[in-house]
Formats: sequence, structure tokens, C-alpha cells
Amino acid sequence: EEQTIDAEIKRNPANRCYFCKKIEFGAIVDMAKERGFHIVVDGSNADDTKDYRPGAKAIAELKVMSPLKTAGLNKKEIRLLSKYLGLPTWDKPAYACLASRIPYGEEITTEKLSRIGKAEKYMHSLGYREVRVRSHGSIARIELNPEDRARFCDPSTMDRVSKQLKAFGFLYVCLELEGYSMGSLNRNIV
Repeated sequence: EEQTIDAEIKRNPANRCYFCKKIEFGAIVDMAKERGFHIVVDGSNADDTKDYRPGAKAIAELKVMSPLKTAGLNKKEIRLLSKYLGLPTWDKPAYACLASRIPYGEEITTEKLSRIGKAEKYMHSLGYREVRVRSHGSIARIELNPEDRARFCDPSTMDRVSKQLKAFGFLYVCLELEGYSMGSLNRNIV
């Protein structure tokens, strides 16, 4: 199903996440109120304070509670508690919005999001659990964990990945030499 993108989000300013969270959680808060609920919580945690998070302002404005962050729990501690409780998602890799793969100021389109989504799904199918495909215009910049980079650098793997990502619409495919880095597109604003 084709989704429309809010004009302010589509413009992709550095505080894009503020507008998205305001819309997303605004709808959740409204739905909760309609159903008689007075409290809405999110999954923000203590690690979220270490990166640029404009969406946190919208969460606060909407009075959404962040109990994991309030308790001071970081992602590693949450994973340990989840494993202890037997939750199947205890080791699920972090997964941020696909719009976070597009540099600020570059317009967000459904076509770009689809291309990025297909590229990451393909990379997951090859066994790369934590991967980001950053879109820089016609360039796909792949970020992998250090342990995955050595496996990726096999010439036949690189050829196969390059061919497939070009089939998704990228003209150039490159590997980020520093590997995966949460919020790497925030470097120029923080």
C-alpha cells in the first residue's frame, strides 16, 4: 500500500523525527484516550540520550512516558533482562526508521525508502544481522559490524551485492570502512 509522506518529513530537515513522532504518537495518544487509557509509554532507553533525538521533544510534549529511560536502563541491560524473562526478542538487532538512512536535506520519497528497504532485506538474507544501507543520492553506503566486514570483502560476495543493489536502483555501491555506527548521519549536526 502506497503511503503518503507528511510534507515536513518529506523535506527531511535535521529535526525530521520531531514531526514524525508528533504525528505518530499524537495518533496513539488520541486512540488511547478514545479507549479510556490515560497513559502511553514508549521504548526509549538511557542510550537514546547519547545521540541526537529530536523526536524526544515530541514525546515529552505529548506526555508519553519512557519508563526504561526513566529507570536508567540502557540497551544492554534491557537485553539481559529480556533474556532472563525468556523474551524471544532479547537479541533482536536495533532497527531505526528507514528515513534515518537518508541524509538531512535530501528529500524523502517512497521510492527511496523502498529501495533502502529492499537493499537491507537482501543483506539480511545473506546473514548480516546488523546492517544499514545509507542512501546518498545514487550511492548505497553499506555499514556492517566489524565481524561481518571480513566476510563481506570476499570478491564474489561484493560482486553479488553490488549487482543486486544496482538492480534495486542504486548506481554505485560502497562499503563504509568504519563499519556500522548508530546515528552516523548525525555527525554533521552534533
